Amino acid sequence: MTAPANPLDLTGKVVLVTGGAKGIGRGITERFLAAGADVVVCSRSEPESLPSAGGRTAVYHPADVRDPDTAFATVAFIEEKFGRLDVLVNNAGGAPFSDAATVSPRFSKAIIELNLLGPLYFAQAAFRLMNGQEEGGSIVNISSVSGVRPSPGTAAYGAAKAGMNSLTKTLAVEWGPKVRVNSIVVGLVKTEQAHLHYGDDAGIAAVGATIPLGRMAEPDDVADACLFLGSPMSRYVSGAEILLHGGGEKPAFLGAANSEPDHAPVN
Repeated sequence: MTAPANPLDLTGKVVLVTGGAKGIGRGITERFLAAGADVVVCSRSEPESLPSAGGRTAVYHPADVRDPDTAFATVAFIEEKFGRLDVLVNNAGGAPFSDAATVSPRFSKAIIELNLLGPLYFAQAAFRLMNGQEEGGSIVNISSVSGVRPSPGTAAYGAAKAGMNSLTKTLAVEWGPKVRVNSIVVGLVKTEQAHLHYGDDAGIAAVGATIPLGRMAEPDDVADACLFLGSPMSRYVSGAEILLHGGGEKPAFLGAANSEPDHAPVN
């Protein structure tokens, strides 16, 4: 199979980004717009401004990602307006801090619906359209390191993201070869709301210094990975978990140990 001359040129392609008007989602939307794609973003409330890049502006459609009816309505809107859907980025999600011992069942249910069931609904809706297209399609699930390591303070969120990683692998098996499904396991990201989690600029910098690459991720870092997975460059990538965490988190024992480093050569 021969790749196009510029596999990152997505002119004529149609992309849906859930929660695509703010934070990481906005960066993802702008990257696909800059690559020439038509992009639809959805959220419960209409954003104050729509992402723009490369002389193109995203199209907004209202949707509560936890509601399966709005998931299918959103894809129906895209089919009517554009006639196709090439890439779905399941980006919408998140969770505030909560104590696992006292959090309400209603809260936990909402977190699971937002971060696991919602992506499943949108994936199902997208598959019905993508599977009938000659070129199929690509589904990208935005996961989190909370789903691959302990997630204190966001237990339900971590469990939902672990479920998303499992869901990704299963859908890749069930829906191949027409539809590829992958997840991006995102680490700590510096967004406009980073101060709520990490404090002021000094706190954000201190947290970034604990990451092997020396900084927290930017939305553009996630967007580049999404563009790769939505492009022909990843045509043989499916069922994968791409770790986008800057090398991970340094083990706690490194800061607690008081032994002298051993500089002897290792054979």
